[in-house]
Amino acid sequence: MTGARPAGRRPVAGQASAGPPASGPLASGPASAAQPAAASGPAASGPDLTHEFDLLSACAPGGVVLGVDEVGRGALAGPVTVGVCAIGADAGEIPAGLNDSKMLSPAAREALVGPSRSWAVSIGVGHGTPQEIDSLGIMAAQRLAAGRALAQVLAGLAGRPVVATILDGTHNWLAVPDDLFASADDPWPTPVTTVVKGDMRCASVAAASVVAKVERDGLMTEASALPEFAPYGLDGNKGYGSTKHRDAIAAFGPSALHRVSWRLPARQEGMMAP
Repeated sequence: MTGARPAGRRPVAGQASAGPPASGPLASGPASAAQPAAASGPAASGPDLTHEFDLLSACAPGGVVLGVDEVGRGALAGPVTVGVCAIGADAGEIPAGLNDSKMLSPAAREALVGPSRSWAVSIGVGHGTPQEIDSLGIMAAQRLAAGRALAQVLAGLAGRPVVATILDGTHNWLAVPDDLFASADDPWPTPVTTVVKGDMRCASVAAASVVAKVERDGLMTEASALPEFAPYGLDGNKGYGSTKHRDAIAAFGPSALHRVSWRLPARQEGMMAP
């Protein structure tokens, strides 16, 4: 089988592409500057494996591409969570209904977790705590979360080499900045390609998005059952800045789950609880 595909032909899940051999679980070396994807706008029929197979076409059949997405970055409370999904050229049919997690109902997202984990070569989810966000900043906390998710993924690859990464968005926040505050960060192990609306275009990124959101939402729902967090309605707002959530912060002050370095509503003594 050759690595080339007919021009304009959309790859089919399960189609393998041959290429030069890769070796080791991190075959591509340290990440270079992010390469933006040429395509723009979401695929009309939902995410597919076009980007993944394009990246895999230049490597051995056993290699995998990582799809990466974050959830919770803009919340006032709770962790920032990153999902990482590894996909190879031997990927089976994309789970039915898989899409950007924000476009799915909670029930649909939960129903996709099992099929997504079974479909992927390996999936990991990592968290950056509110305390890490406050002390390190949101970008560094995202990188910590991504590194924790990556460690889970690598443990499930059985030595298959990681050759490339697809990152949702336009900014390569996986890249360690060249400053003293980032000196403790480990570099991301592969080149990174950013894809605008990657969670709507790339099936690996969509799967990472779904699994990460379901796990983070579950943590926030569990927290809302504890007395110290009950007033904030975290089971409904998941830590985001709804009016009721902001009113609760003003009435009770921030909790241990809140990002106190962020611009939170000021505590107003005597304010009626929402």
